[in-house]
Amino acid sequence: MSNRIITISREFGSGGRTIGRMAAEKLGIPCYDQEIIEKIAEETGMLKSYVESNVEDVQGGWLSILAGRDYYGHSLQDDLHTAQTKVIRELADKSACVIIGRCADSILSDYDNLLKVFIHASMEKRVEWVLKQYGETEQDPIQRLKEKDKKRKAYYQLYSDHKWGAMENYHVALDSGVLGVERCAEIIVQLF
Repeated sequence: MSNRIITISREFGSGGRTIGRMAAEKLGIPCYDQEIIEKIAEETGMLKSYVESNVEDVQGGWLSILAGRDYYGHSLQDDLHTAQTKVIRELADKSACVIIGRCADSILSDYDNLLKVFIHASMEKRVEWVLKQYGETEQDPIQRLKEKDKKRKAYYQLYSDHKWGAMENYHVALDSGVLGVERCAEIIVQLF
């Protein structure tokens, strides 16, 4: 029997990372997010800063994805995803945990004890969350949200057989703007 694993996919600004960390803390299990970046850097020998800026970053749509590939269709992004897949599977095999983003729901889809969660919220609530968490920037917050979600969607759809954010791919979808982050975390804990 495999470990109980929770994967948290989320729209940018929905509080998914915070919700995942809260649920993990309440359950007394590890939560992995940025820690995965560190492990990928160790695995590949690449600088952490390079991994962090490139591991889930698909820019410019499908043409730039194709432009970054060699004659055989392979890219450095593929190497990073392969390392990420290995790290995520090792963490899931090691103990029960919460994994934030990084296609974990797709990577671990063959695991028996997997709870796949998608966190979303209205644009208005997400703007509030981003401004509260990260403060004002020169970039319009709505544009920032849309760009970040566009990159997440492109990356997910490049390395997954599923459509990012499609509710049928998840066991539960929670609206953090309506329920609040604390209640979302409590629901996840109850479902675990």
